[in-house]
Amino acid sequence: MSKVRIFALGGLDEDGKNMYVVENGNDIFVMECGLKYPDGEQLGIEMIIPNFEYLAEHRDMIKGVFITHGHDDVMAALPNLLKEIPEVPVYMAPLTAMIFERRAKKQGLKDINIHRIRRNSTFTIGKTEIRTFGTTQSIADGFGLALKTDDGYVVYTSEFIVDYDTMNEAFKFDITNITDLGNAGVLALMCESVGSTREGHSAPNHRITAQIDQYFEDAEGRIFVTVYNQNIYRVIELIELANKYNRKVMIYDEELRNVLNDMAKLGYYHIPAGLEIPASSFLNEMENVLVIVAGTGSTIFRKVHKIAIKEDELIELRSSDTVIIASPAVPGTERDEASMEDDLYREAGRVISVDAKRAFSMHASIEDIKMMIYLLKPKYYMPVKGEYRQLIANANIALDMGYTADKIIVMDNGQIAAFNSGKLEKNFDSMEAEDVMVDGNENLDSSGMVLKDREILSTDGAIIVGVVMNHATKEIIGGPDVQSRGVIYLKDADYIVKQIGELMESTINDAVKAKRYENMGCRAEARDKISRYVLHETGKRPMILPAIVEINTKD
Repeated sequence: MSKVRIFALGGLDEDGKNMYVVENGNDIFVMECGLKYPDGEQLGIEMIIPNFEYLAEHRDMIKGVFITHGHDDVMAALPNLLKEIPEVPVYMAPLTAMIFERRAKKQGLKDINIHRIRRNSTFTIGKTEIRTFGTTQSIADGFGLALKTDDGYVVYTSEFIVDYDTMNEAFKFDITNITDLGNAGVLALMCESVGSTREGHSAPNHRITAQIDQYFEDAEGRIFVTVYNQNIYRVIELIELANKYNRKVMIYDEELRNVLNDMAKLGYYHIPAGLEIPASSFLNEMENVLVIVAGTGSTIFRKVHKIAIKEDELIELRSSDTVIIASPAVPGTERDEASMEDDLYREAGRVISVDAKRAFSMHASIEDIKMMIYLLKPKYYMPVKGEYRQLIANANIALDMGYTADKIIVMDNGQIAAFNSGKLEKNFDSMEAEDVMVDGNENLDSSGMVLKDREILSTDGAIIVGVVMNHATKEIIGGPDVQSRGVIYLKDADYIVKQIGELMESTINDAVKAKRYENMGCRAEARDKISRYVLHETGKRPMILPAIVEINTKD
């Protein structure tokens, strides 16, 4: 009896943090290992990644991790996984491997087990046949994946759009290979959901050339365009527009420059000869140039904001400049994007935002998804990669195509779809799949107390109360000293400061008299008393930090 299990450790009911697991018998195959960006309430968090506990516990069963393209939402957590399970083999297309290996080097990862594979290939890992098929995405070398089981293929689409006009081989959609998979038999199709609420096909609306061509023709001064450095398809459009209108190009982002060099080395795309100005040779006085300002997540908005407020070392905006915003805000970056745009209007002569309703992100729209279902003819359909409303919209597409509800599987992270001899079990098992928040290079405590403390500090501030005691006699010989940050203005609240100090002193003296003094316990008691008093006087609940320093003194 064959046994197949499918579940997600991230990517369901959320934007990003994609990680999907297929267990074929005793072999584990992992697809993607990405991050998502924190929201405005997750203070000080750098990124949020999947929980790898299950994979670490079953590390001997992992036959491969597949990264289907070079975007952060599917790849950026891979260094964290490899620090925990360094021996795991990772499979990528050549461009993705070049991008990742630079990241791995920066993070000090050595002896990583990277395998380069082609976008359209067939090979075997362990006892499982693997097939890849090229997809059209916003970055080159993207592919979907099929794992052969005894009951048919399990297919994961990754991101895709159906575009018949893409001539570049590194971006082409491999419809022939997908059709072959459908004819061979598909047990389950895991299909992306991000664009499942959009009518029609994504193509040709994914291109921005038609929307911004007029600005290139009309602009008399310099042109600046903001773009995500992982949207290579859009970057190529911009370079080709600059070439059309005889504008030099300056790439203002080291990582984007590196990726374009990778593209050239692989023969995927070459910037037209003589078009590029290196950043080291750029002068702010230059005219007739296109400056592509790129970055990832919020970094691009902060970079442009720095330019707008005249704090950038290389670029200063002029009233004759045209700025085109072609990097729409993604969840978690809205505030930074709004601040950037507001400052741009103060400095640039003309600011244009690319209309996201007319220039689609390169994710499958309704008709693209229908074509994938039609070609693959899966027995079971699993919407993945998207927020819950998008998963449901994707499920409804399958319903409209004749699939019954018992053949459509909408799950949460951690829920397990188990198939016995090609038939879905009715009851779903589940496992822990909570978020892991990364603060700098370390993971935060899972209880969330650090975030709670940061929230208190950001809203209600902190009060520090310090005293110095004679260790031997338990007599207060210094202080109390009260410091307030973000709570009250000390000069206007002398009575509050005085009372806080008296509460600290009385708590210590009472404990000493009762012969129950203990440093930590006394600090906790003082914290409670001061907290209640400050709430009564100010209506705030600041973080109270009592400090009792005990020293030995000479007689």
